[in-house]
Amino acid sequence: MYKDILVHIPTERPMRAAVEGSISLAAQFNAQLDAVAIGYVATSAAYVMEGGAAVAAVFELERERALERAEAALSVFGIEAANAGVSYTLRPLGAIPVDAAGSLGEMARLHDLSVVLQPDPAHSSFDNDVPGEILFQSGGPVLFLPYTFRGAFKAARIGICWDGSRLAARAVRDAAPFLARADEIVIITINEADAVPGDASANNLARHLGRRGLSTRTISLSATRADIQPTILSLAADEALDLLVMGGYGHSRLQERVLGGVTRAMLEAMTVPTLMSH
Repeated sequence: MYKDILVHIPTERPMRAAVEGSISLAAQFNAQLDAVAIGYVATSAAYVMEGGAAVAAVFELERERALERAEAALSVFGIEAANAGVSYTLRPLGAIPVDAAGSLGEMARLHDLSVVLQPDPAHSSFDNDVPGEILFQSGGPVLFLPYTFRGAFKAARIGICWDGSRLAARAVRDAAPFLARADEIVIITINEADAVPGDASANNLARHLGRRGLSTRTISLSATRADIQPTILSLAADEALDLLVMGGYGHSRLQERVLGGVTRAMLEAMTVPTLMSH
């Protein structure tokens, strides 16, 4: 059960999707909702601290202004959360991006679920990097909301993107509270004969979920690697799915976090809320 939810509220891009989605989700699960927003201090500003007390004071002023931006974003969230009657806390941060990423990762590890917005290439901001950072650092499920999302979140019709991998299995386990409440669950496989291990087949997943009292049906499709993401999103539209569940692929390379191809493509073009686990 999701009883402790973290939501990242952007400060440099529209926040409406994160506000509406997270509050409605917390209300459904009667969960505590902790909201964090970051006012970013330019990385270059941090270096002036080496110049003595005067320039250090300039940095502190920049940090205070960044904190004010975070507080302003959270004030909007707080009004909506209070009106909805959910239990919430507000955590404003003023920090350089690398420090902010570390703090967010630490906070996310102590929550059942993290809610973030899909990166938006139309807005150049570290707010776009936060979702991936939380996915890599949290150790738990991350619910990505499309930046076009509006209204109350629901997960009546769920699609499980299944390839038999460890990450896909982790995502299914992490999505258990959603699956237990779903009206319909569709297991989606792409190129199953070639890509899915036999002992972790879609049929065996359906059998496993059936033991939990969950009824499922399976849709098996074929696609080239480049077409996997559009094939999934096309099916999600045809099936009117409210939520996709999938592994979040990627790795760290020399301190740079690199998303896998399908995961990156999904985040760039997602049209439906997606729960990912890494």
